[in-house]
Formats: sequence, structure tokens, C-alpha cells
Amino acid sequence: MPPPSTSLFTQFRRELHQFPEVSGQEVQTQQRIKTFVGRFHPDALYEIGGTGLLLQYGTDTTGPVTLIRADTDALPIQEVNTFAHRSQVVGVSHKCGHDGHTAILARLAALLSEKSINSGKVYLLFQPAEETGQGALAVINDPLFAAIQPNRVFALHNLPGYEQGVIVCKRGPFTASVLSMIITFTGKVSHSAEPEKGINPAYVMAEFMLKSKTLQIPDPASDDFTLITPVHTMMGEKSYGISAGYGEVHLTLRTRTARTMEFLTNQLESALAELTAISGIDTQTTYTESFFANENDPEAFEQIKQSAQRLGFPFFEKPDPFKWGEDFGLFTQRYPGAMFGIGAGTASPALHNDDYDFNDELIEPAAQLFFDLISRIHMD
Repeated sequence: MPPPSTSLFTQFRRELHQFPEVSGQEVQTQQRIKTFVGRFHPDALYEIGGTGLLLQYGTDTTGPVTLIRADTDALPIQEVNTFAHRSQVVGVSHKCGHDGHTAILARLAALLSEKSINSGKVYLLFQPAEETGQGALAVINDPLFAAIQPNRVFALHNLPGYEQGVIVCKRGPFTASVLSMIITFTGKVSHSAEPEKGINPAYVMAEFMLKSKTLQIPDPASDDFTLITPVHTMMGEKSYGISAGYGEVHLTLRTRTARTMEFLTNQLESALAELTAISGIDTQTTYTESFFANENDPEAFEQIKQSAQRLGFPFFEKPDPFKWGEDFGLFTQRYPGAMFGIGAGTASPALHNDDYDFNDELIEPAAQLFFDLISRIHMD
């Protein structure tokens, strides 16, 4: 049978784009991937992490184990593009390029089906729920994953704003640690003419917001990079005769490393305790959408660089980490590995913009780079 045309993977990517599903709801996406990649004859195919999919190539139990991951979920963003493959789902679209990442991994499956893995095993992971930070955790906690224990893990992300096809990577932190912090402030409502008979959280909330601003080190070049972004706040009701008794502050925290994130959350919680100690206001703090920093292993970084050079791809060693989070960091916290980027073009709309679309010209070179990483270890 002749090898599949690259246009097949472009068509597949555009089909995924037409029928996007948000994090945790990738039921049809999972089935579309399963149907499509089945033709590339993996040695095993498993459903994992709820709506994820895992392909296995190679059966040798004594050699190294490599895992390559792509994310599959879309975003709750209404698409404004009018091309033929535009999203058919109101309010949902692929605005981060996960449809393209999925197509890259499918193309890699096709390449692996043409060669024999003679040492160890290779796993291709189609991971759900990256955007909420839940997908990597669901996969790692799946009992099926316990038996895999990879020696190396790799992933990529497309990068608008960079020249098309350039490979972008760095040693150490590649993406930020990201954590969302939700603080509730519970006081006591009263008549707005008699605020002294209640406990209004407004000023404590304001002081906390101002204090959080002083803890920032927004320079991404700093080892202590710390960014605190207020994303939502609410207090009381639109009833002008009532002094508010309840409020919320939602912050997104970004740091260069997981260690700095722990230090930052301790600082914020200490400031909160100090501000509310004599106020009579009860506070509760919860965290959500946790993304560990992708901390690239030096050897894995070198392997990516060497593969790019062998293939003749331009390579850029980024001096500073990206400020956005990526839940592949949970893998690189536990296993040696690395994430890299591939330039999507300087004219491409930015990630999460409503007019963004994945550049299909990236499918083949990205798959070839992954294939080179695999062949050097599993096919020599």
C-alpha cells in the first residue's frame, strides 16, 4: 500500500476543526482520532484519561520507552473565520491549534507504521483537557499509565509570531508555572446607612489586591519572574441600600518554576491572614487550573536541537520561558523530557484569538522531527 498523502492529514485536521469539543468533553474527538489512526496499525490502542487515546508501537519490554504527546481539546471561543472548515459548534473553536497538534501525531503514527520499532516501545498520547490543566493529571492517574513509565517524554506547541518552521526550545523552564487562586471574603451584610452594624469586605479586598501587586516581578528574564493577574472580582449586590457582606477575588499566578510558585502562594496567604486578622472577615482560599512549569531536561533539549539540525530546520534557543502555562509540565516534572515550539508564521493571529487557525504547513516537518527523535533511539 503506498504511503498516505500529506493532504490526508490536512483534511483530518480541518475535520477536527469543524467539530471542536471543550476540555473533558472530547467524546466525538476521541472517536474521530480512533477511527483515523486505526489504519496505521499500532501494536495496541487504548482509551486513557477519560477521553484520551494511547497508541503503542513496538513490543520489546527491555528497551527504552518514549512518549510523544499531543493535546486534543478546543476552547469556548466563538470563531469569526469564514473559511470552509470553520467551526460548526456555536461558541467553541480550536483557537490554540490542538487540532493541528493532533494531526501531527496522526502523521507520526503513519510514519511509525512504515518502520519497525526494534528496541523498546513508543507511545503516542492524544491527551484531552489541556486547557483546564486536568488532562495530564487524568492520564497519569489512569491505572493503565502506571505500567508505562517512560524514559523520555516530548511534546510541542505551535508558535504564532515566529518564522514558519523554526524550532524553538530552551534548557530548563520552557513554559511558566500557572495557578489560579480564588479567595472568598465573608463578612456581614447591613443597611448601607449603617455599615458599622455589618462587616463589609471591600477595603480588605482592596488592600489585598494592592499588596499582591507589590509581590510581582514581571520581568520574564528574571529567575524570580512573578506575574499576578486579577481576572475576576465580585462583591455584594446591585442594591444600593445594602452594605455588602461577601466578595470574591480571582487571580492567575505565573512563575518561572514550581518552587517559586510555592513561595508566592505562601506570601499571598500570609498577607491575607495578616489583613484579615482583626477584621472579622472569614476568608477561604482555593486553587484551580494548575499548570506545572515545563522544565526541559538538558539531554532532551540537545536531542531536539540535534534532530532539528539533522533535518535542516532553523533552530532558536529561547533565552526566557514563555509566560503561558501548559499541562505537559506535569510530565516533565516526573519524567526526563522536553517541550519545544514550531513557528507558525509571523503574520499568524495569536493563540486564543478568535481569528486564529492552525498552519497546516507545520504538520509534516513537526512529525518528521518527532520521527527523528524516535528513530535514533528505537530503530538503530
